[in-house]
Amino acid sequence: MAIMIVENLRSIGHRIVEAVWRIGFASRFFFMILLYSGTSFRRFHLTVKELFYSGVMSLIIIMVASMFVGMVLGLQGYETLKRYGSESALGSLVALSLVRELGPVLAALLFASRAGSAMTAEIGLMKATEQISAMEMMAINPLARLIAPRFWAGVISMPLLSALFSATGVFGGYVVGVVLIGVDYGSFWSQMQASVDFQHDIMNGMIKSFVFGIAVTAIALFEGYDAPPTAEGVSHATTRTVVQSSLTILFLDFILTAFMFQGE
Repeated sequence: MAIMIVENLRSIGHRIVEAVWRIGFASRFFFMILLYSGTSFRRFHLTVKELFYSGVMSLIIIMVASMFVGMVLGLQGYETLKRYGSESALGSLVALSLVRELGPVLAALLFASRAGSAMTAEIGLMKATEQISAMEMMAINPLARLIAPRFWAGVISMPLLSALFSATGVFGGYVVGVVLIGVDYGSFWSQMQASVDFQHDIMNGMIKSFVFGIAVTAIALFEGYDAPPTAEGVSHATTRTVVQSSLTILFLDFILTAFMFQGE
C-alpha cells in the first residue's frame, strides 16, 4: 500500500514538473520568436508567402461558415424579436452578436482548426524528417527562417479573417431577414448603424481577434516545434493544438469581455 502511494505521488510530481517545464519552454520559445522577428520584416516576402497559406487559404471556410451563422442569427433573431414587436431591431441583433462575440471567436476557432493544425503538422514533419536539423547545420536559424514568418502571418491574418467573418455574417442576416422574411430594408440598416459603435464594438472585436491570433499561432508553432519526431508524435501535437487553442480562445474571450464591457 505504501509503495503504491509513493508511486502515485511520484507520478503526480513528474507530471507537475513536466507541465512547469513546458510552460517555461513555451514562454522562452515565444520570446525567442519576438527576438528573431526582424527577419520576418526585413525579408517580408517570407511572411507574405505564409499569409497566403494561413490567411487566403482559410477564406473559403471562414466565409461559408459566417454566411450560415448570419442566416441562422437572422432566423432565430426574427422569431425572438417578433414576440416583442421589435422586428426592426434585427439588424442590430445580428451586427452586435457578430462584431462583439461570434465573429472573433468563431473565426479564431476555424482558424485554429484549419491553419493552426496545418502549421503544427508542417513544423512537426520538418522536425521528423530532420529538415530543421539540416538548417541548423547550415547555420540557418529555424526560428528566424521558419517560425517567425508563420507567427506574424497568423497574427496579421486573424483580424482580417475576423472582419470578413463579421461582414459576411451580416450579409447572411440581411439575406434572411430582408430578402426572405421581409423586414424593412431601411430599418434593418438604420438600426444597425445606430447601435453599433466603432470604438466599443468594432475596435474591441478587432482587439479580441488580434489576441486570439497571437495565442493560436504561438500554440500551433510551439506544439509543432516541440513534437516528438515520429508520426504518432506529430499526430498528437496536431490534436493538442486544436484542443488547447479552442480552450484558450474561449478563456481569453471571457477575460477580454469582462474587461471591455464591464462598464456598460
